[in-house]
Parts: sequence; structure tokens; C-alpha cells
Amino acid sequence: MARAEVTIEVAYSPGPRQVELQTLTLDAGASVLQALQASQLPVRWPALDLTAVTVGIWGRRTALAQTLRDGDRVEVYRALTVDPKEARRVRYRAQGDRGRVRRKKPEPG
Repeated sequence: MARAEVTIEVAYSPGPRQVELQTLTLDAGASVLQALQASQLPVRWPALDLTAVTVGIWGRRTALAQTLRDGDRVEVYRALTVDPKEARRVRYRAQGDRGRVRRKKPEPG
């Protein structure tokens, strides 16, 4: 009798514009934590503390104990270094008048 297995992906972005994507086949009933351990991420990225990471499945935050289903994509999120709202404000100020559309005022009459 064949063992039940799930095929999942583990995604990690160690830095801007860098993505590590790994496909794994695990025993059915495997947890997110077991997938991260099997991916060897902590070996390649020693600063990655599996007990303190924020993870999600397909963009939805989840717990390390969550049981995986076939086709799941486990995502390891890194901490934000810049507030996204502040980054938009800085880009907007730097852009100045270049990106703004000016509308003509209707002529009276």
C-alpha cells in the first residue's frame, strides 16, 4: 500500500527581488514547521529563526502547526524595514509635478 503524500512549495525571499522557491513532497499530515525543516531554509539562512518567523499559506497568515494540503504554498515572510505608507509618501514627494495630471479649468461662459 502506498503512503499518502502531499506536494507543496516553500517560498522565501531573503531580500528585495530575491525569491527561493522549493517544491517538496512530504507525508500527508505534515505541518508547516515540518515543511520548513525539510526545506533546509535554516541551514542556508542561519539567521532565520523558525520559532519566530511569520508564515502563511497562499498569502494568508497561518500557524506553524497548521496541517498542509496537497498544492499548498508555504510562504515565509520577512520583517518590513520600511513602512509602506511612508515609502509611498517619499516617492510622491520625489516625483513632484512630473506625475500629476493638470486639468484645465472650464472657461466661464
